Amino acid sequence: MKIAALLKQVPDTETKIRIKADASGIEESDIKYIVNPYCEFAVEEAIKTREKNPGSEAVAISLGPDRAVEAIRTALAMGMDKGIHIQHTGGWLDSFSVATVLAKVIGQNNFDVIFCGKQAIDEDAGQTAQMIAEILNIPQVMVIEKFELKDAKTAVVTRRVSGGAKEIYETPLPILVGCEKGLNTPRYASLPGIMKAKTKPVQKLLSTDLLAGSQSLVQFVNYQLPPERKAGKKLDGEPAQQAKELARLLREEAKVI
Repeated sequence: MKIAALLKQVPDTETKIRIKADASGIEESDIKYIVNPYCEFAVEEAIKTREKNPGSEAVAISLGPDRAVEAIRTALAMGMDKGIHIQHTGGWLDSFSVATVLAKVIGQNNFDVIFCGKQAIDEDAGQTAQMIAEILNIPQVMVIEKFELKDAKTAVVTRRVSGGAKEIYETPLPILVGCEKGLNTPRYASLPGIMKAKTKPVQKLLSTDLLAGSQSLVQFVNYQLPPERKAGKKLDGEPAQQAKELARLLREEAKVI
């Protein structure tokens, strides 16, 4: 059985984002990148599935610039068998273009199960996984809380829905599933795992070969930070005085009453 985990590098949530002077993008020189947290759940589930099915192979796949190899090496250190780095240096790609590239790689390698995060925390689009499944014409179940293989050709997937209810799907392979918090607890890479990751194979492909000249359907015009909010006001005094002053401010300054 061939198992894939799709990874994306995203800026650390503690990173302070700065816009380039020409507003064409963000300054990346001082950004610390990490593996998208939801992708870590995908990696863990891929490893667990491989461990339960001897003879299977778990492959980490990432699309991005040279630094994307760091995400792949992290997955290899956790226990994935090998990696595929789709090198892209041509600027931002929209969700459909990313899905097109990843779908071609997945299709060429005939993966049986594809794990991915439910979304990436940088853009929060939550579109790529579903697009991949649509392009490949395979079943997809998102936001899952349990995954198991019934046999070599069938998966049983449980997902949560509103009100605490659950949906259970039995689907044929291949299948793509979207992972989130609660599915598992991603393991830490051990020192032996980190050392082994350095020697595990990482295949390199070029996004330009897979895009075949197509371009993103969405183009960024410019980047802007949200406008700064006006400073707030603190009202002193007794509650009655505060209420009176608040009413005055809403009427005379905010002009909303």
